[in-house]
Amino acid sequence: MPRETPHGKAGLELREVSKFFGDLEALKKIRLRIEPGDSLLLYGPNGAGKTTLLRVLATLSRPSEGQVLFGGEDIYRNAARTKAAIGFVSHATFLYGELTAFENLEFVGTLFRLDNLEKKVRDVLDRFGLGGRAKVPVRELSRGFQQRVSLARAFLHDPDFLLLDEPFTGLDAQAAKNLAGLLRELPEQGKTLVFSTHDFEQGAAVARRLVVLEEGTVRYDGELSSARLEALGIGR
Repeated sequence: MPRETPHGKAGLELREVSKFFGDLEALKKIRLRIEPGDSLLLYGPNGAGKTTLLRVLATLSRPSEGQVLFGGEDIYRNAARTKAAIGFVSHATFLYGELTAFENLEFVGTLFRLDNLEKKVRDVLDRFGLGGRAKVPVRELSRGFQQRVSLARAFLHDPDFLLLDEPFTGLDAQAAKNLAGLLRELPEQGKTLVFSTHDFEQGAAVARRLVVLEEGTVRYDGELSSARLEALGIGR
């Protein structure tokens, strides 16, 4: 069984993780520990490795070298437990366009064998302002509402880790504000947040910890409030 922290929940860790795509080294010997209750902003220019890192943490992409650990054990040793602990939002929604918002979530909930599935689906749809669009095929929804469905899907099974790649994509100002408020509450609920956004101010309003990636390496890892932003090339 994964080793748990004093908080009773397992952490994630990358040990010397590299990821190659042909001759391209997208991640270069990344070392990173993510503890329960962390609120971590991944920041860096396009091509820095943010999406690749999130996909590795979410078990959607295996590292070319190094280890990914969940509670001190290889993350793939107990794949079912790992997947149950993680909610992932990709930059692409990967929703089934012909299915309604409700049906998309119902399908995922069935895979997780959730009890009281209909209630849980309706609750999370309401949480993201989708109650009135529950029976609308996803292909007929705007990009912003599709993003809300994708977020609802990630939260549906109440995971301990939320790994979100550009979660504010397509959201209007009010929806983005609501999401930011929801994300800020996660550490208080004992949950862990790792997310990327191209908008530093937006991310800084949520996160406590900052990890800056540059060309597949970690340039900075520490408290966001202590980061020397100008030295990191980050303007505010």
